Amino acid sequence: MDDKLYGLPFMRSTPIMYKNVTMLKDAGLDPSGPKTWDEFEQYSKVLKEKGKLGMTVPVDIWFYEALVAQSGGTMLSEDGKKATFNNAAGVAPVDFWKRLVNEGLIKMPVGDEAGDTADKDWANQISAFKFASTAGVSQSLEIAKGNGFELETAFMPANKDYGVPTGGCQLVMTSKSSAEEKAAAWEFMKWMTSQENTIYQHKHVGYLPTRTSAVESEELKEHFTQYPQYKVAVDQLKYARPRPMENGYPEVAKIVRDAIQKAIIDPKTTPQQALDEAAAKSDKLLGK
Repeated sequence: MDDKLYGLPFMRSTPIMYKNVTMLKDAGLDPSGPKTWDEFEQYSKVLKEKGKLGMTVPVDIWFYEALVAQSGGTMLSEDGKKATFNNAAGVAPVDFWKRLVNEGLIKMPVGDEAGDTADKDWANQISAFKFASTAGVSQSLEIAKGNGFELETAFMPANKDYGVPTGGCQLVMTSKSSAEEKAAAWEFMKWMTSQENTIYQHKHVGYLPTRTSAVESEELKEHFTQYPQYKVAVDQLKYARPRPMENGYPEVAKIVRDAIQKAIIDPKTTPQQALDEAAAKSDKLLGK
């Protein structure tokens, strides 16, 4: 429409923090926290004394984007032509992660199995916290129940402020379809995004409800009262921001992820050096 591509939000998400409340209580920690990076570090130190990890977290660009936002930064310039993640706000998360890894407070696995490792460590009560999509609430509640611990969800801890990227998918209609196909597609899209189906999807999976009428419905209000773990992502939306939409950004994201891994694994590479190199490579892609 007007030379712009639009999609109807369908299964949308943000990262949230999952907490093993039972582990926190056993360690003498207040289960309502941690709410800041500093508190997260203090909690992790106490957990280490108990032989546990604060968190196992993969080097995930989504989580990094969140920590950059929490530090008051952006990934790219406003026009999308230059990388900005190598400024102070972008370096701070990598500095933070590297220090916590070196002190044995968190674990950052790499490779294709990194996400699975993080999930397993949390499920097996090796790590007290995990970052994951709100789409995992239903599954995580089942895991917690099966493994005998109490689960709560929370905002990702703040640095200067809270902040998260959004993610997920949207429904679009292809322009070269026939008029008849477009009419049918529109009926289908309306049905898929109806209040009833939005509520059903949210309750059974955890993806964000994408209709205001769904959030304000009595059915979801009752659901949030019974299962507050689902409401956290809805409340956290006020701190959410869209991800960069530049054509070259998927490649930039890979460059940044590799740079973060190098900074954390290689003791001779500082986060600033790694991100400066990544920014130089990214600028060439973004400038095309």
